[in-house]
Formats: sequence, C-alpha cells, structure tokens
Amino acid sequence: MSHIKTELSDGILSIRFARADKKNAITQAMYGDLARAVVAGQDDPGVRVIVFGAEGDSFSAGNDIGDFASIAMSGTRPTDMAVFDFLKSLAYLDKPAVAAVRGRAVGIGLTLLLHCDLVVVAEDALLSTPFVNLALAPEAASTLLLPMAVGHQRAFELFALGEPIDGRTAHAWGLANRCVASAEVDAEARRLAGLLARRAPGSLAGTKRLMRDAERLWALMQAEGEVFGAQMLSPEAREAFTAFFEKRAPNFG
Repeated sequence: MSHIKTELSDGILSIRFARADKKNAITQAMYGDLARAVVAGQDDPGVRVIVFGAEGDSFSAGNDIGDFASIAMSGTRPTDMAVFDFLKSLAYLDKPAVAAVRGRAVGIGLTLLLHCDLVVVAEDALLSTPFVNLALAPEAASTLLLPMAVGHQRAFELFALGEPIDGRTAHAWGLANRCVASAEVDAEARRLAGLLARRAPGSLAGTKRLMRDAERLWALMQAEGEVFGAQMLSPEAREAFTAFFEKRAPNFG
C-alpha cells in the first residue's frame, strides 16, 4: 500500500502524504513514490501545476526516524537513498509547485516548501528544522534557500535551535504567501493552483528556470548529503538517535 496519493484534475496534479496515523512521517519507500510522482508530473504535458498536501492533521513529521535509523546503521550513503531521487526531482522541477500546510511541518516538511512557488500555511501550523537536534545537517539545498528566504540569523536559529515557528510567523518571515485558518488551507491552495494552471505554461516554466539554478541546487544537495552522511555515522548522531528512542534529552558532553 502506497502512502503517497496522486490525482490529476484540471491540469493540477495533487501529491498527498497519506500516512496520517504516523503524522505523515516519510519512509524511503515514500520518497521513491514521491520522486516518481514529481518526475511523471514534470514529463506530462497535461500537468500544469503540482500541489503538495497531506491527509490528517499534519503536513509531515519529517523522516520516519525508525526507518531512517535502520538504513543509516546499515552504512548506506545518504546520496544512495531514495530521498535523493526526490530531492533531485525538486531541483529540476520547472513547473509551478504549490504547498498546502496544516499542523506540523518538520525537517523535509519545511525544506520542501523552499522548492514550492506558492505556499499556503495554516495560522496554527508549526514548522521546524530540527537537524542539529538529531546531530545531523540540513538538506534539500536549504542551507542556501532558507537564508535567502528569511535571512541568515533567522535561518541559523531555525537550524541550530530546532524550535518551531507558527504559521503566522512563517508568513511574516517570508516562508508562505498566504496564512489562513486551517480549514481553508486546501481550498486556498487549490484556488491559487487554478490561477497558475490558466497561465501560459511555457512562460511560467521559463520564469521559474530563470529564478532557480537547478544545477547549483542539485550540486548543493549532494554536498549537503556528504556532510549529512558523515554526521549520520558520528558518535553525536548515535547518541541523538538513542536519546530519541529512549525519550530523553541527548547528552553531547
């Protein structure tokens, strides 16, 4: 059973996280499905816009820690994981992408938004990037894109402290285009996607390519992956993962 659902209607490809019982935590199998869905959307001339959304009360809790830890302990390099297929698909996506965010958006749940062109966030959503809390490093070219969006100091605070910001703050900081009541998020994202779907597709794609350097983003994603991989095998990360599963604060000495 896939935990990624897709639906194409009126030129809008909806890609939804469908693992609500786990707060839409993402496994490597889900990353593979996400990558295939984005690539298919990029290649299909009938797709004008991609909308990322989620079932349940959270956008995504980020990586499934159990799934991720088991793969990490196997010695698999991050750049060989399915997540990197998904990241590459985002780097080279030149069709408009919209995100509809309710509840928690953790780790990749936030960094995915940096690859979306329009973001609708619930007022009470909680967004965070707790990579350092897990003794890891940021991904998805977020070390470039997040400071560009919110400034160095705010980006460093999000990365280094890992504390969540609410939807109103995310909107004020420039991470979202619209901030609405939770019940209105999907409808507003769909409305914006509909407006984009009626624009000239070649013009939109050309505009997006001019605004984003896909090669640079992909190169940075790979560089981040090397740092991420080194940290993943470090004593710090082992302590962080152990503390997570033991439900205690990590001790980094």
